[in-house]
Amino acid sequence: MHSTRTLNDIAPSEQARRVQRRVLAVLSGAQIVGGIGIAVGFSIATLIAARLSGSAFIGGLASTCLVLGAALLALPTAWAAGRSGRRGALVFAYGFGVAGAVISVVAIGLGSWPLLLAGLVLFGGGSAANLSARYSASDLSPPGRSARHISIVIWAATVGTVTGPNLAQLADDLGVGGGLAQAAGPFALSAAAFGTAALIVFAGLRPDPLRLARRLRPDAGPQTSAAGPRSAWTALRASPRAMLALTAIAVVHTGMVSVMSMTPVHMEHHGATLSIVGLVISLHVVGMYMFSPLVGLLADRIGYLPVLALGLIQIAAASVVAATAPPHSVPHLSAGLALLGLGWSFGMIAGSALLTESVAIADRPGVQGLSDLAMNVAGAIGSVIAGAMVAFTSYAALGGGVAVLSLLALVWFLLRARAASRTLT
Repeated sequence: MHSTRTLNDIAPSEQARRVQRRVLAVLSGAQIVGGIGIAVGFSIATLIAARLSGSAFIGGLASTCLVLGAALLALPTAWAAGRSGRRGALVFAYGFGVAGAVISVVAIGLGSWPLLLAGLVLFGGGSAANLSARYSASDLSPPGRSARHISIVIWAATVGTVTGPNLAQLADDLGVGGGLAQAAGPFALSAAAFGTAALIVFAGLRPDPLRLARRLRPDAGPQTSAAGPRSAWTALRASPRAMLALTAIAVVHTGMVSVMSMTPVHMEHHGATLSIVGLVISLHVVGMYMFSPLVGLLADRIGYLPVLALGLIQIAAASVVAATAPPHSVPHLSAGLALLGLGWSFGMIAGSALLTESVAIADRPGVQGLSDLAMNVAGAIGSVIAGAMVAFTSYAALGGGVAVLSLLALVWFLLRARAASRTLT
C-alpha cells in the first residue's frame, strides 16, 4: 500500500531540494521570456532615442533611463519580497516593465523622445525583475551552492537575450504591418514578453521560495520583513564580505553598461545596419549568459573572491579590445563585446553568491535590493558619462577610460579582499 506524503511530512532538507528544482525551472522559464523583452529594448533604445532627438548624448540617456528604472525599482521590489515573498515581488516588477514598454510604443508613435525616456524608466522594471530572479534562485540553496543555482537562472536568460536583439527587425516589420509607427514594434514585443513572464511566475512559483526558506530555517527570523533601507544598510555594514561584494558588482556592471550601451551608436555612426548591430550585441549577450553554469561551478569551487577579481580583469581587457577595434571590423568589436559580457558574468555570479551567503536570510531581500540599487545607479551614471564621452571625444576614449577605472578598482578590491578573506569560514 502506497502512502502519499505532503510537503509538511518531508524532512526540511529533502523538502527544500524538491521545491528548489521547481523554483529553478519556473524562474528559468520566466528568465527566457523576460530576457527577450529586455534584450529587444536594450538593443534599440539608444538608437531610437538618438534618431528622435538627433543627439548621441540623448541616445546615451536612453540607456541611463533603462538602468535608472531598474535602480529605482530595486528597493520597492525588495520591500515587496520581504512582505509577501518572491512571487509577488517579481510580478510587481514585471508589471512596471509592461507599462514602460507600452508608453514607449506611444512615445515613438508621437515622435516624443522625452516621453520615450519616461517610458524607458518604467521599462527598467523588467530588468529589476530578472535581476531579482537570480536571488530568488538562492533562497533554498545549501551553503556553498549559491553560485551554481544563481548561474542556472542567469544561464536560462541566454535564450531570450540572444534571440531578442535578432527579433527587433521582425518585430518592427510586424508592428509597421499592424499599424504601429516605425521602430515601435520591438517595444510591443517587450510588453508581451514581460506580461508572459509575470504570468509564469504568478502561476508557477508556489510555494514561494523565500517564505519556505524562512519557515524551514529556525534562525531565519520572522516570516515577513519590511526590508527597509535602514535595516538593510545596518546589515550590510555589519558584513565586510557583503560590502565588498556589493562594490565589486557595481563596478563590473558599470564597466559593462558603459561600453555596451554606446556600441550600437558607435556602429551606426559608421554605417552598420540594425542586423549587424543585433549580431554584435547577441555575441555580447552570449558572453554574459552562455557560460554561466561553468562560472557558477568555478566560483563555488575556488571561492567567490578570486572569481570576482577575474571579472574585473576581463572588463578591463575587453574595454581595451573594443577601444582598439577599427570601426568596420565586426569580428574585432564582437570579440571585445563578448569578453565584456564574460567579465560581467564572472562578477555578477560570484558577487551575488558572496552577498547572499554573507547576511542572514531575514536580511537578504533588503541587502540584495540595496545591491541592485547601487549597481544600477552606478551603471546609470556610467552610461551618462559614456554618452558624453562618445559625443564629445570618441568611443576609443570611452574604452580606455573604462579599462583604467577597472584596473584601479581591481587594486582596491585586492587590498580589501585580503582583509575580508580573514572572515571567511
